Amino acid sequence: MDPLFWPSETNSFRRFTPESLAAIEERIAKKKKQQAKLNRENKDQVVEEDKLTPQLDLKTCKKLPSLYGDIPVELIGEPLEDFDPYYSDHKTFMVINKRRTIFRFTATPALCIVGPFNPVRKAAIKILIHS
Repeated sequence: MDPLFWPSETNSFRRFTPESLAAIEERIAKKKKQQAKLNRENKDQVVEEDKLTPQLDLKTCKKLPSLYGDIPVELIGEPLEDFDPYYSDHKTFMVINKRRTIFRFTATPALCIVGPFNPVRKAAIKILIHS
């Protein structure tokens, strides 16, 4: 199998940090710039773009496939960077519980005040994913 499609266990699971959120925001800004540039250049032409779709094996509330390896114990129940390419330019993160079930949460502030790294929000996420 092609190594691009076979994730290595060391690269699969990374904590979701403020730096991760900044990188996502940077990708979103870059994508908007490219889209605006394309719209200006091709006002009269209809442009079909390649739309990514979420991977079926990484859907929310499904079990994480064994293809991705074992999740380290210290990362169970912790916010992780999403490794589905579809979500690379979405402000989301994933959390995996002990049963390897995938949960996705938005990284935008809840109630316009509670950010993704707020201890209250982290506690609420832990309660929600508890099996």
